[in-house]
Amino acid sequence: MRTPQRTTAAVLAFLAVAALAAGCTIGKDQTGAQVGEGSIKKIDALSGAQIRVSSKEFDEQLLLGQIALVALQAAGASPQDKTNITGSSNVRQALTSGAVDLYWEYTGTAWISYLKQTKPISDPQAQYDAVKQADAANGVTWWARSPANDTYALAGNPATLARTGVKTLSDYAALVKRDPAAASTCMGPEFKSRDDGFPGLEKAYGFTLPEPQAHLLNDAVVYPSVGKGDTCGFGSVASTDGRVAGQHLTVLEDDKRFFPTYNPAITVAAGIARKYPQLEQVFTPIAAKLDTATLTDLNKKVSVDGQKPATVAHDWLKSAGFIS
Repeated sequence: MRTPQRTTAAVLAFLAVAALAAGCTIGKDQTGAQVGEGSIKKIDALSGAQIRVSSKEFDEQLLLGQIALVALQAAGASPQDKTNITGSSNVRQALTSGAVDLYWEYTGTAWISYLKQTKPISDPQAQYDAVKQADAANGVTWWARSPANDTYALAGNPATLARTGVKTLSDYAALVKRDPAAASTCMGPEFKSRDDGFPGLEKAYGFTLPEPQAHLLNDAVVYPSVGKGDTCGFGSVASTDGRVAGQHLTVLEDDKRFFPTYNPAITVAAGIARKYPQLEQVFTPIAAKLDTATLTDLNKKVSVDGQKPATVAHDWLKSAGFIS
């Protein structure tokens, strides 16, 4: 759920080189544990294949990247860790420029930010199908859609919700109009600028939050700030982020269904997809098990409990029977 930004060709070239240098080939998984066969079996065609796996920089993406790395090793590949690239535009550029081979992207992000469509498709499968078909022209193959929906949302802390009576985004819009100070909102930089973030939300619900009440913070700082309530009573969150529950926040109902669906799915450089079509069978059953509840719980282990993404990825793949 990160948007592309305007970047010069020179900077993009530098980022591609940096992406290549960022990771390292793994022998064991990142926890140091050996990866044995479970339901994922060795695939002869993948033996020793150096598949470069990337991700964005936030916890869920780091986790998904590690899941892909461990799964690929279980299938016999020699994956390279190119995760933790800052910003959607940069990891997308790394994929389309050939600096990396695959990563988990979100259907809503691709549809709106990369494919420049203004109207999301409400049915998740239809949205995925449309993205998959359109993105083929960009040399990107889509595999393995997860049913988890990591959509943008607004959330409030218990004291603010009790004081204002806000339960839905329509309630929030009404509060902005009658008492802007009571609607003070913390938000991350992408949410504040994206069409599928706050600007679009204001248009869809017919309100304008005064600038002094819109507090721009790093995404990671939004959660504790809203939880404490000292700066903001409301804040932008990702619906599958474990810090929502960790900070006792409540997501406001999107009663006009403004926010698109953001199902994470494996995106692969088309050349790699043609060379290793067997990869699809590795990721399809993994994606199927990553529903919203599961992904939220795994995210909580990283963001709230402080476990390493590699550890959480390995433990979940093992518990689900994918590896031993």
